[in-house]
Amino acid sequence: MRLPVTPAATLWRALRDEARRTYPRGRVMIAVDGEDGAGKTRFADNLAAVFREDGSAVFRASMDDFHRPRAERYARGRTSPEGFYRDSYDEATFRRVLIDPFRSGATPDAGFQLAAFDLVRDEPRPAEWVTAPRDAVLIVDGMFLHRPELRGIWHWSIWLDAPLDVRYARMAERDGTDPDPAAESNRRYREGQELYLKDARPRAAASVIVDNTDPAAPSRVYQDFC
Repeated sequence: MRLPVTPAATLWRALRDEARRTYPRGRVMIAVDGEDGAGKTRFADNLAAVFREDGSAVFRASMDDFHRPRAERYARGRTSPEGFYRDSYDEATFRRVLIDPFRSGATPDAGFQLAAFDLVRDEPRPAEWVTAPRDAVLIVDGMFLHRPELRGIWHWSIWLDAPLDVRYARMAERDGTDPDPAAESNRRYREGQELYLKDARPRAAASVIVDNTDPAAPSRVYQDFC
């Protein structure tokens, strides 16, 4: 089923075609990264939809399903920005049960897991193994996907930009949080993401930068990093 022709769908298809020119076959792994509230999940869902239009076998995953247990996430303190950046996600499990078996594609019946942790219940999910054909696309959304420990795994990646006030307004509507970025309740997350920007320079690492201020009309950003 094809998505309607809209400014957003036109961009999604252009990004799909660009990725396909470089990676026409095999197992392809794509990251959709960005700060909280940038619109990563919806963007990744729509990117997956346009990949399916060309007959691709597409699989979706989110880093939100690879959190660490609460005790580990808050080991540095409940309000620690460094703890948010360094301890939120279980990269070892993410690589072991999803990335490594998907990437290998040694045999079509080799299984991988698209989710491993239930954040609400604060416990591992029961293992559900899925398989893919030799030619398949995995699209992962989430924060910190260009951190040094993960940067080298992606064939292609997107960084989503949106202004600070727009992102915090979205999170307030979505999660009931304070829309003021400077609020003390937001400090852990705001400063944790600032650590990420400084440590990983994700805009420079991404294959593509997209301004997602208006999700109905996202636009490609061309940036000179020299």
